[in-house]
Parts: sequence; C-alpha cells; structure tokens
Amino acid sequence: MTTAADQASLNTLSVGTAGPRIAFLHGLFGQGRNWNQIAKAVSGAEGTDARCLLVDLPDHGRSPWSQQFSLDAYADAVAATLRAVGEGERWTVVGHSLGGKVAMVLALRHPELVERLVVVDIAPKGYGSLERFEGYIREMQALPLAELTSRGDAEARFSEPDPGVKAFLLQNLRRDGQTWRWQVNLDLVAGDAALGVDSRIADWPDDADALPPYEGPVLWVAGGDSRYVKREDGERMRRHFPRTRLFTIKGAGHWVHTDAPEIIVTALRRFVAATDE
Repeated sequence: MTTAADQASLNTLSVGTAGPRIAFLHGLFGQGRNWNQIAKAVSGAEGTDARCLLVDLPDHGRSPWSQQFSLDAYADAVAATLRAVGEGERWTVVGHSLGGKVAMVLALRHPELVERLVVVDIAPKGYGSLERFEGYIREMQALPLAELTSRGDAEARFSEPDPGVKAFLLQNLRRDGQTWRWQVNLDLVAGDAALGVDSRIADWPDDADALPPYEGPVLWVAGGDSRYVKREDGERMRRHFPRTRLFTIKGAGHWVHTDAPEIIVTALRRFVAATDE
C-alpha cells in the first residue's frame, strides 16, 4: 500500500533567494500557493529577506496521492522534502489548520529540522468529524466533470453560495486536455469523512502524545472569531510545545492569513528575526 511517507518529493513553489528558510503548509482542500502573497511579503521586495517554500501536502495540489490518510506519513513526507531542499539547514515551519497539525507532528517527529514553529488556528487535539466539510465534499462529488465545457461552466454549476468558499474549492479543479479532474484526492477525503466521529483527518495521532516535547519557540496564532482554538487547549499545547506564545488576532476567522494578511506578515517577520524567543 502506498502511503504519503513513500512519496520522496512533494510539489513545491519557491519564493525568495536568500535569508532564513520558511516552509508554509496549507489546510484541507488547499495548496501551497494559498500562502503565495504572504510568502512574497515576508521574503521582501528583493526576495532576500527569506527563502520561502510553499508545499503542496500529499493528496493536494500537484503532489502525489496516497491510499490512506496519516498525519505521521504527511509529516514524514514534508520532512523528506525539507531535507532535500534545505541541504541540512533548519526551517521555520508555518502551518494552517490541517497544515498546522502536520507542522506540529513534524516538529515532534523531526525536531532537528525545525528551528521555529508557527501554528495557525488549530490545536493538538481531535476535532471529531469532518462535519463542517461534508457539504463541500458532496458539492464537489456532484459536479458532473464529464459534462463541463469550461471553468465558467463549472462555476455556474457549483452550488456553493459563498463566493470565497466557491473559489477556494474550485481551485482544485484542473483541466487535462479535454477532461476535468480534481487535484485533491477527493475519494480519500470523502472516505475519511464517512467515518464520522472517527475521522483520521480531524483526529490527533495517539503516538504523538508519547513523543518528547518540541523545545523550540512556537508562535500559536488564533483567529479571534474562530472556534478552532479554545482556552482549554492551552494546557495540551504547552505539554507538547512548552515555549508556546499565543497570539489572538481580533476580527479574524479560521482563515487568519486571508482575513488579516498584514498582521500575519508582521508577526512572521518579527518571530523569524527574534533571537530571544
């Protein structure tokens, strides 16, 4: 069986030519380029303030697909990619939502790779099911790919009322010749969602609790209007990451970097440059 850990190299996009290395990990149904504007701003106008790597997680974007979801395997696949690109250098790893979980597991399993960690609006815990995403999954499955004539046709047929969510989900639609397909491994995600409260994607791996804590500095960013990070999550977070600093951004929802990009850029620049964290 092919797992994400078997994928030697994930698809990446590089931004910047010099400076500290920063890897960005996206959330479910996303892809590395979701972080593109943030990476450009962090790397600076000349591209010399940071070397950013935008990573497509397994089963997303243009990265290889796996046959079974595993946070451990995702983290190992990212680790292999960072080793290949970084040539021994350590990284600041930034992860949002699912990417935040992958980033945390990466830091716990491969601490030698991670100089600093930024976790965006997610906690090291199980979230139950993928109930919030089930409607999106059904809409994506219902889109008649064989009948589509253009991307505009797909947009017209896709029933999601929120234009931002629609654009986010349809970024996964890719044209190959005369046919259309989903870049994201939709069957895998849908199969995991069907597990209900036992969703592996929404869970936190049991073996992570047995690993030593990550001792590097951690910036934990929460959206003030989001429900993904709660006050009671702090104890668990600091058990795994004792040097955690929580930064809550008022008025931001779960997609914090979309709602408050300038604040995120400033926070990342300060965090990467800090010497006394």
